[in-house]
Amino acid sequence: MRDEPDTWIAQEMETLSTHPTLCDGRLEPRHVDLRPFVIGAHHNARTVPGGLTRVAFEPGSLVVNSSQNGGGKDMGAGMRPLIGVTTSEVRVGEQVLQIPQGEPPRREMALGLTYLHAVEVAGGLPVVMPPLDLDAVEPMLDRLSGVCLSGGPDLDPSAYRERRHPELGPVEPELDRFELELARCADARGLPILAICRGAQALNVARGGSLHQHLPDRPGVTIDHRQDAAGSAVTHGVTIARGSRLARTMGRTRARVNSFHHQAVNRLGTGLRAVAWSPDGVIEGIEAPGRDYLLGVQWHAELLTERRSQAALFAWLVGAAIAFEARAAGRRAA
Repeated sequence: MRDEPDTWIAQEMETLSTHPTLCDGRLEPRHVDLRPFVIGAHHNARTVPGGLTRVAFEPGSLVVNSSQNGGGKDMGAGMRPLIGVTTSEVRVGEQVLQIPQGEPPRREMALGLTYLHAVEVAGGLPVVMPPLDLDAVEPMLDRLSGVCLSGGPDLDPSAYRERRHPELGPVEPELDRFELELARCADARGLPILAICRGAQALNVARGGSLHQHLPDRPGVTIDHRQDAAGSAVTHGVTIARGSRLARTMGRTRARVNSFHHQAVNRLGTGLRAVAWSPDGVIEGIEAPGRDYLLGVQWHAELLTERRSQAALFAWLVGAAIAFEARAAGRRAA
């Protein structure tokens, strides 16, 4: 009996976390065995029952190709999975510095390039998802193989039916509606999701959960979860549940992380479980036991990818995207 995809992807991530895999800033696995669709021992390809082509995995290549015309995304060797990355930051015109050589100030999106670089290094092709009308969500997802829900400002507590806390930061309710709809729709499709900081909070709210609006008011919180140090600095530890998908992906049950939030998961959304905690009990990681490809972390892993255990989160996302498309190709070919 073959391992389930999330099992063998996790096993491969453990391999990546214990062997040198970064070469000139790029993730380069020697040969990733993406069973049952990919052969990692040779660079040749062969057709197998169901019309799939098994090929070797090369760094930065998507390795599953359907030899039948079944519609959907036929991913050939040399292609990389498209990973959509949300943009939750909005800057109004008054906050934009005008320069003589630049465009006039206006409402703008903002997204740290570190998210895009982390996805690219892991072998994916990142595409930025702007906040559009809700009817654009499904057509957008049709073209993606995975989603990274990025960090950003506070969520409007009306999304989880609570009043605003006095320490609530600036919110963008229209952006929230788009991102929450995107999270729900991607989740319903089974698309691989890696949710980071605000993204993890949004994922929890999308599944009906709630947030602590201001951690300093929470009894027992002893850590400053909004660090002054640079994003590449780690300022506190997290404990990760043994046997969880997060622990298998990172290859460890303890990690040091950065911290840039004053909100956090409170009531867990439907089907989610907490799998990582800071020393003062704040939830730092979530996953869904009934869902193959879903992880959320409260820290900014995209700023820590020089650490193999953190880079493994993005390698997991890309590997999950490959497996998701392979599974979809198998269904189309059946």
